[in-house]
Amino acid sequence: MKEPLISDIEAMAEEIDIEYLIEEIPQAIHQSLDGVDRVANIVRAMKEFAHPGVEEKTFIDVNKAIENTIIVARNEWKYVAEMITDFDSSLPLVPCLPGDFNQVILNMIVNASHAIADVNGSGNKGVIKICTSYSDDCAEIRISDTGTGIPDAAISKIFDPFFTTKEVGKGTGQGLAISYDVIIKKHGGTITFDTKIGKDKTFAEIKKSFCSFL
Repeated sequence: MKEPLISDIEAMAEEIDIEYLIEEIPQAIHQSLDGVDRVANIVRAMKEFAHPGVEEKTFIDVNKAIENTIIVARNEWKYVAEMITDFDSSLPLVPCLPGDFNQVILNMIVNASHAIADVNGSGNKGVIKICTSYSDDCAEIRISDTGTGIPDAAISKIFDPFFTTKEVGKGTGQGLAISYDVIIKKHGGTITFDTKIGKDKTFAEIKKSFCSFL
């Protein structure tokens, strides 16, 4: 009775390829755990990104806010660009409207991704770089990309509502107008850019003074 049973077990073991499973199952479990961890990070980032609208500024960790926005916007940039960050760890907490601030960073990342896609085409990746620094009692955020640059004729209009250099149906012309309103009017900061056609561009240099809060 035992011999047929042993034979059946041996046949089954050979059929399911035990050695293959022993090798592959630990990797599959590791990949699953890695996936669960990634999903958890995305959910945490989305919860922090979707900060309830507030009428008064609250002190936020700008570096963490940008990091969360990068995670939330991953599907916009991961296929077209490498994301490089250089965060100043000495940057103090900054008084901001969190939801509005996150929206500005999101707009910049999306614009950078589209600009890179326009110049690189399919299969080639560019670079998006986001840096923060603290100097002269100001927080500074610099966002640069290797995209198309801005035509000279458009420079004076880029912050105008509804103005876009994209094809009809591809751009609303709202992103930069909203960013301008948030940084200048709501936060009392400045937003500037330096761009050349065909050259790496620093689109946004966002400065927010908080010296009066120190």
